[in-house]
Amino acid sequence: MASEFQDVESALEQMKDEDLSEVKRILYGKPCDKLEIPASAVSSANENEFEIAGYEIPSVGMEQGRPPRRVRIGLIQNKIVKPTDAPIKEQVTALHDRISLMIKAAHDCGVNIVGLQEAWTMPFAFCTREKSPWTEFAESAEDGPTTKLCQELAKNYNMVIISPILERDSLHCGVLWNTAVVISNSGEVLGKTRKNHIPRVGDFNESTYYMEGDTGHRVFQTAFGKIAVNICYGRHHPLNWLMFGLNGAEIVFNPSATVGALSEPMWPIEARCAAIANHYFTCAINRVGSETFPNEFTSGDGKKAHKDFGHFYGSSYVASPDGSRTPGLSRTRDGLLVTSIDLNSCQQIADKWGFRMTGRYEMYADSLKKYASHDFKPDIVKEK
Repeated sequence: MASEFQDVESALEQMKDEDLSEVKRILYGKPCDKLEIPASAVSSANENEFEIAGYEIPSVGMEQGRPPRRVRIGLIQNKIVKPTDAPIKEQVTALHDRISLMIKAAHDCGVNIVGLQEAWTMPFAFCTREKSPWTEFAESAEDGPTTKLCQELAKNYNMVIISPILERDSLHCGVLWNTAVVISNSGEVLGKTRKNHIPRVGDFNESTYYMEGDTGHRVFQTAFGKIAVNICYGRHHPLNWLMFGLNGAEIVFNPSATVGALSEPMWPIEARCAAIANHYFTCAINRVGSETFPNEFTSGDGKKAHKDFGHFYGSSYVASPDGSRTPGLSRTRDGLLVTSIDLNSCQQIADKWGFRMTGRYEMYADSLKKYASHDFKPDIVKEK
């Protein structure tokens, strides 16, 4: 079964050495140097059964006017801990405990910014047809228990934390949003951003739970660079990636929850292409495992009623604006990926390729305005 296949990197290692380096160059771009992982983090990973890997993406070049701006990113992918029919408080508490120890390992590795997966405090129940009890996982983005936990961790570890949750919006009659809360290294809530695009394919039933986001393409100025969050399905929309770049993002996190049969061939490509096209770093984060629900649900694809959504294949990675990328984490195991990047690479690559200078945004803005009009006529030339 596909879910039993561990990862591409392990399979590649079976190749002859003389072929392996060339294959990796073609697949991943410039090779990444391995980071030394502290003994305390290795011990925690072994004791708590999660993978840990560290890489340094080489700087594109050296500048005379400023030193490298090295930042360490941590990406965490994980399974749910308790079964989906366990009491909600037990499910949330178990995930809080597990992710807290993984964030501690990230701290031991010197991570400055850690990104968690989409809706990390709950099973990915947005495939189901019933709303109860899944809506009970929703909480305030400003002062809910998950945000309070992340505030404490962020302050203690001097770390920015990106915490995607199901948000209960008390200011608007308790409606729900798919939201990422950005916690500053000071422990304060820097802000939040909401999922811009909601899927309408297969088992996904997300539009019955929450609405399309209303926060636009916010970029957050942190102590460790300008960051943004492109939640899950938004990675399929090039204009979505574009706008984060136009607003000045240097790193865009893409917390996701996607399964193999639906999207796996696209996964290694989309975030990497976005990094190249927009002159910034991208962080692709996907959960792992299979989640079984108490009640059967049906699919928009016409499949027979079933109780599971499929295999979340992990494979989290970081991509650079020069097209290089780290190896991915496992398809089957919880994991922490630590990556050192040089933010100066964003401007250096922009100067090299000039996509911002050659973008012709005024031309596309005019064309998009026409397309959005109800009386739009495609510009098609036909033989007379």
